[in-house]
Amino acid sequence: MKALVWNGINELSVEQVPDPQILNSGDAIVKVKLSSVCGSDLHLLGGYIPAMRAGDVLGHEFLGEIVEVGSGVQKHSVGDRVVVCSFISCGECWYCKKGLYSCCDNGNTNPAITEALWGFAPGGCYGYSHAMGGNAGSHAEFIRIPYADVGAFPVPDGVSDETALFASDAAPTGWTG
Repeated sequence: MKALVWNGINELSVEQVPDPQILNSGDAIVKVKLSSVCGSDLHLLGGYIPAMRAGDVLGHEFLGEIVEVGSGVQKHSVGDRVVVCSFISCGECWYCKKGLYSCCDNGNTNPAITEALWGFAPGGCYGYSHAMGGNAGSHAEFIRIPYADVGAFPVPDGVSDETALFASDAAPTGWTG
């Protein structure tokens, strides 16, 4: 599939990358319909966020259609139109149970990087460096959604893709601020 990848500071390109695969029973694969550029993507482009690697797929604000689900996914089916939260959350750890999803203990598979740099480990984020889990981003044709029952939300009929896209990252960031 085609995707927008980071190749170094101020170097991006559209390249062929492997299609995402179901790795865990709670995963879903989404065909990306819309993916937006976030202002924080400029931090990646400029090299200010650590642990980027050449070939990393960017993007964390997106909406799409589920094309495959793992055996443990209960809330979604193939064909569902979903908007996906930019942070990856398990829904079961202490932070998630307190509603602090961006601090999820299980969403970031590389917590030692940010613990050493920043003194704490935020949750994982799509397309936002290996310091935030190394998860492929949404500026691609397809994307793997870990913990799909927690981080993917159905888009109601009558809500346009463009409107729903803001629920991925822009609206939650504004609300938090």
